[in-house]
Amino acid sequence: MTQVTIFVFSGLTDDPKLALFLFAFFLQIYIITVAGNFGIIVIVSKTSSLHTPMYYFLRYLSLVDIFYSSAVTPKMIVDLISVKKVITFHGCALQFFIFATLASTEVLLLSIMSYDRYTAICHPLHYMSIMTKKKCFHLVILAFSLGFLPSTAQTSCVFSLQYCASNLIDHFCCDIPPLLKLSCSDTFTCDMVTMFLIGSYSAVSLTIILVSYIFILLSILRIRLAKSRQKAFSTCSSHLICSSLFYIPVFLTYVHPPSDTFRKLDKVFSIFYSVITPMLNPLIYSLRNQEVKKVIVRVVYSFNNVKRRQLVMKN
Repeated sequence: MTQVTIFVFSGLTDDPKLALFLFAFFLQIYIITVAGNFGIIVIVSKTSSLHTPMYYFLRYLSLVDIFYSSAVTPKMIVDLISVKKVITFHGCALQFFIFATLASTEVLLLSIMSYDRYTAICHPLHYMSIMTKKKCFHLVILAFSLGFLPSTAQTSCVFSLQYCASNLIDHFCCDIPPLLKLSCSDTFTCDMVTMFLIGSYSAVSLTIILVSYIFILLSILRIRLAKSRQKAFSTCSSHLICSSLFYIPVFLTYVHPPSDTFRKLDKVFSIFYSVITPMLNPLIYSLRNQEVKKVIVRVVYSFNNVKRRQLVMKN
């Protein structure tokens, strides 16, 4: 048997006109993703009023989203206008490893952020003593460290299989389900490893998020002032929306019964959690968070004032 050395992606479409439209569409999305997340990092870093645990974790979530999107989106965009959508065997392994590592890290960061919101709302008087700088740093290090474990196991398992028949991946990136379909080996072990790792990480993360929000909801309902209740809820809504946008398409991609309907929608679900969600995260936090909105308005106002002064000096 001859081991496959190059994979070919089926891509998103074979229609040249549609491909050009998708190229422009996803290029815009990628630019917005990088600019939006980089903007969040700069705003949080440069604004002293945002030097709190919540925004500390948000900064790292934005950093993860930039690299997470970059692991897949640029290659997908280039392939839309390429005649041959190819990737080497080792390139495919590297793409999947980076993508899976950052996805696992994002899952853990979302869990940590829910714990942070729980501490802030349920234990406001002890918040700063619980969420110290040292603890926040250790939690981020833990998220990045544990993010490598499932991706290392999955990459080792999937890319140690034999690929000796077709090399056409029915997808726009290197992902487990389409790769396992191509393998000549018995994929039962890899299927079980994938289900266990994705299931356990998702279950632990979702449990932390759900338990945190149950306590948060109970605390919010005990608040008498409507304005205080609304403010407490608004600080959590952004995180809750971002978590939902990430988890729902992931579950629909990896945890579903084998059927042709779900199989056809796999690409759509994958695009959503790998391309769309990283773009939406900074927009959601910017539009739904009053503190971030105030900083953005202040920055835009200062920028406009500088422009006016330059025009006055020229005239």
